Amino acid sequence: MAVDPSRLFKPINIALLTVSDTRTPETDTSGDILAERIKAAGHNLVFRAIEVDDAARLTSRLNNWLDDRNVDCIVTTGGTGLTGRDVTPEALDRVKESSEGKDIPGFGELFRWISYGTIGTSTIQSRAMAIVARGKYIFALPGSNGAVKDGWDGILAEQLDSRNRPCNFVELMPRLKEV
Repeated sequence: MAVDPSRLFKPINIALLTVSDTRTPETDTSGDILAERIKAAGHNLVFRAIEVDDAARLTSRLNNWLDDRNVDCIVTTGGTGLTGRDVTPEALDRVKESSEGKDIPGFGELFRWISYGTIGTSTIQSRAMAIVARGKYIFALPGSNGAVKDGWDGILAEQLDSRNRPCNFVELMPRLKEV
């Protein structure tokens, strides 16, 4: 990471959503990993929840958090695979379309490149993605412990650090609602 120590660290407020039909607060290990990393990085974990793999419920939860002034960014884990129950990307598409949002295609591409180093060609089964909706970021990571480590350690830790150079997601936040 290219941290410029002369720049001020700006903590952001992050909501964390685990998408799973089977996980509970006691078994949500990937959510635990992300929560620990979010806090260790100096950010504020303002909400944490588990939601079943249902596009309508996910869309509703995401929209509620997007409307909350205390949320700057949402990170999800789970539901990005290829099975019939994996609907996180579809929920993000609904949120994006209803808010005239934008895709961040480089996020999924970079995630799969990083993940390739960890799990090889199996990374092709991931539909990890990111969008901007209503001036806020939503990052969708797969649900495995390794995937959330790859996503946070390899991308989000740097891009959500306001000191990262030459640029980062945090410095763009005030301008995300521009027309």
